[in-house]
Amino acid sequence: MLVRPQDWCPQGVADLEDRAWDALRETGRSVCVTAGAGAGKTEFLAQKAAYLLQTGLCPYPKRILAISFKRDAALNLSRRVHQRCTPEQARRFTSYTFDAFTKQMLDRFRMAVPAPYTPPASYRIVFPAKGDYQDFFGSAGHPNVDQKRFEAAVANVSLPIGEQNIAETARQLLQAYWDYQYENFAEVLLTFPMINRLVKYILEVNPEINQALRLTYDAVFLDEFQDTTSAQFSLVQTCFEGAGTRLTAVGDDKQKIMGWAGAMDRAFDVFTETFNAHRVSLLSNWRSHEDLVRIQHVIAAQIDPDVEPAQARANRQVDGEVAAIWDFEDREAEVGQIARWIRAEVDAGRVAPQDVAVLVRMKANDVENELGPALAAEGLILRNLDRRVGDIAIQDLLTEELFETLFPLLRLAASGRNPEAWTDSQERLRVLFGLSDEDDAALGRLQRDTGAFVRELRAYMDDHPPAEATATEVLNLALAYVGRERLVGAFANYQRPADFERVFQGFLILITECTAGQAQWRDVLDRFEGLGQVPLMTIHKSKGLEFHTMIFFGLDNRTWWSLKNDGGEEMNSFFVALTRAQQRAYFSFCRERGRAFAWLEELLEPVGVRRIDGVAI
Repeated sequence: MLVRPQDWCPQGVADLEDRAWDALRETGRSVCVTAGAGAGKTEFLAQKAAYLLQTGLCPYPKRILAISFKRDAALNLSRRVHQRCTPEQARRFTSYTFDAFTKQMLDRFRMAVPAPYTPPASYRIVFPAKGDYQDFFGSAGHPNVDQKRFEAAVANVSLPIGEQNIAETARQLLQAYWDYQYENFAEVLLTFPMINRLVKYILEVNPEINQALRLTYDAVFLDEFQDTTSAQFSLVQTCFEGAGTRLTAVGDDKQKIMGWAGAMDRAFDVFTETFNAHRVSLLSNWRSHEDLVRIQHVIAAQIDPDVEPAQARANRQVDGEVAAIWDFEDREAEVGQIARWIRAEVDAGRVAPQDVAVLVRMKANDVENELGPALAAEGLILRNLDRRVGDIAIQDLLTEELFETLFPLLRLAASGRNPEAWTDSQERLRVLFGLSDEDDAALGRLQRDTGAFVRELRAYMDDHPPAEATATEVLNLALAYVGRERLVGAFANYQRPADFERVFQGFLILITECTAGQAQWRDVLDRFEGLGQVPLMTIHKSKGLEFHTMIFFGLDNRTWWSLKNDGGEEMNSFFVALTRAQQRAYFSFCRERGRAFAWLEELLEPVGVRRIDGVAI
């Protein structure tokens, strides 16, 4: 049942700020929405999707395409739309990362890539290191090529290489690299920038495929747009410029932290000019309370002197210091006192372990080696979300469709009644089995079949305590019920066997790890999800997330050697770290590692952020 646009109301929230209403109701042209930290950019996109689908402004059978920068952001947006729309409406909302979008396009249409660039189905995605490029440069007889400039050329030069208007030496070297990746190894090796170029090539030489894409998607959302690369934007242009498709780009220039990876300059200006977009700035901050927002504004104004102050919408729920720089003499004191402080806060009931995030600029594995044992001595677990299990990071594994499909079944078997897990499993399986939400008989059979399988799996778990072998069997039973072929057929990311195996093996490795020392399957699954554990991640991985208390580990001039008082991307990173906090934000400084940033302390002192000796416990 559709509603009239004038009668539509937001779903799941009391209301939207006036400027958000303006951006949501603008459906006759593209929209550029700039919004600071905590402004609810993901929520705004979910509401706009609901508005378009529930009013018929995105008419059946047309769809909405959302492209996010990170996997968890894409999943979060998809979840919110499914919570606000009927299943039939939500099925017309597709949420990808840029990489996932291009990969599924290549997997579907790779045979439309003209020779000699046609990749085989067995291609392998790689992330070349410095040594890999040096090997190629040496083999090509150009050992002194600048790696960063070469990577940028691979990402931005269109195919076919021979027809591009570039210097002859550059043309020969780029073509040699494509040949090298295709012919020099047992498998064809592709990077995501190469996949981007292949998809752009497909659309340029196959106008019927491009037209089908334009006819499919009536609206396109671009999340975290400040981190979009020139190559990614050029693909968006190829797909939708001049098509009449309504695009909505959202983001915040102050949170641009991917310049090193090619994020384009003046992203929002370029988008506005290219798509004649209506610009709107959101001011509310729904994440942080007034005292934290005041501190955040000092940094925001350092990045952009013309920035409008955000309006704090969250309530302060803690006493004492809400932000400080903790000063430690040496590393041992630092990790020991931080661990004891977290233990005291947990014991006092002020925060749960999973709500205290430790953020780092980089090298999360090194920090895990330092802080992990100190927390373990206090009976706490540090969960390094950057750690790889097999060939996938834990944080990425938890956003995979395989995890989203199988894990609710494991929860149901381990915990008995679990309404949330039951709802999640039924919705996932209904879509996976291709059942209509109006087919009551088929849905009833699905419920009965799922119930029978869960009882069977529960009986196995009751008879087999957690162990490496039994965890493998539990996961295989769940996969057998769902059906590997069904998963592969439903999700484009799994159509190549290597991609499915990478995720499944990561799942298997992590769940077997989590059985160690556990007597109950419920505890295994809690550990798998990170409940009761202190999360550790990089700033880049924290984008879009929020935590009651944030501790940044490593505020010194060696760890953060490029942090300057003249703005720049590292100041943006500092702003991102600061704005993850809902209630408290602390920065750890250790004299053994490096020197303090006197200019930063002078900047923050007027708003109550000072350097204090250690941390009071």
